[in-house]
Amino acid sequence: MTRMILAAALACAATAMPACAQSTDGPLVERHASTPPGLILQGVTVRPGATTLYLSGQLASPVDPAATEAKEASAITIADYGDTKTQTISTLEKIAGILESHGYAMSDVIKMTAFVAGDPAMGGRMDFAGFNEGFRMFFGTAENANTVARSTVQVAALAGPNYLVELEVVAVK
Repeated sequence: MTRMILAAALACAATAMPACAQSTDGPLVERHASTPPGLILQGVTVRPGATTLYLSGQLASPVDPAATEAKEASAITIADYGDTKTQTISTLEKIAGILESHGYAMSDVIKMTAFVAGDPAMGGRMDFAGFNEGFRMFFGTAENANTVARSTVQVAALAGPNYLVELEVVAVK
């Protein structure tokens, strides 16, 4: 075991790997801006000593939960959950609440994977602009200047027929 640790330390020193050399210095999380700077990050470095929280995919809540509960399941539509922007906002509000319950904040989010279904109102194309409008309300704001490394993927469908957005996030502090 000691030989393996010594070998790893020597390999770090020999290659001058920045993550190795800086593992105990500087911030635990380093955000790497895109060039030119944009809505999302190019990447994030997380150094030893950080605590990571992985959230499973989250979906939007109904716009009016009481009205949705009163309907038969077959009568519920996308309109009950809202368009892509509305569902993005709802999902990010849900994520903010989950993060808070674990002692994290939206500013601790470093990575997001967004699954966006095609909107029938847009001919089956995802509403990327609507998604980004909702995203911008939570990241790169006065309340949360941070943004995240992110992938956005159009999918054929999500867990339920009325969902347009599912988000997974990773938070670190």
